[in-house]
Amino acid sequence: MGKAPGKHHRKGISLIELAEIFPDEESAVKWFEAVAWPDGRFCPHCGNADTAEVPQQTPMPYRCPACRKYFSVRTGSLLQSSRLPLRKWAFAVYLYVTSLKGVSSMKLHRDLNITQKSAWFMLHRLREAWDESDIEPFTSPTEVDETYMGGKRKNMPKSKRKQLGGRGGVGKTAIVGAKDRETNKVKAKMVEATNSETLKGFVTNATTEGSTVYTDDARAYKGMSGRAHYAVNHSIGEYVNGIPHQRH
Repeated sequence: MGKAPGKHHRKGISLIELAEIFPDEESAVKWFEAVAWPDGRFCPHCGNADTAEVPQQTPMPYRCPACRKYFSVRTGSLLQSSRLPLRKWAFAVYLYVTSLKGVSSMKLHRDLNITQKSAWFMLHRLREAWDESDIEPFTSPTEVDETYMGGKRKNMPKSKRKQLGGRGGVGKTAIVGAKDRETNKVKAKMVEATNSETLKGFVTNATTEGSTVYTDDARAYKGMSGRAHYAVNHSIGEYVNGIPHQRH
């Protein structure tokens, strides 16, 4: 498999081009309808394909004569219950999928000129739409690591964290994740504990038997069954150790 092109060679849609694709709300509505109904419009309530347009302009522009219910492209989708223009949703999708390090609700709030509350709602819907928790177990070399999010220690340097007392996870939520080195796909899960049973159970579900797994030197990963296991020793400041650090 050849290497992917460098970042400056990768092709995509620029913001200028995006604005030209979605110059108004009508263009965004047509795009979402084409994505939702590639084989023709149907009723999201009963599945009937024989639907009709409502003459007057209403939030529900279509009607199903079979179940006698009104609907729009938002009905039954992740866009339901949102009153934000679909044009802003289209821009939000672009920002979400093109951000290499993720997009925050504050960025959506600023860039789309919406309230932070609306941005938070939008971001959760986008994450749900791109949820890949049910993707097949990884077969390629896989990196696994855990982290803690939230709590008083967030963004603090090590010198200040030590003053708080307790372990690194005090007041935080534990997240364990796995990344396939070849496809760059990621699986992540919130866990109640980072003990051996939990972490090795996650690895078992995230990878196939016989695959290669790279972790840090935490005891919880030791004795991994059915996988070739390599580790680096973070406790002595080691972050590169031959094979575990290589990128395939």
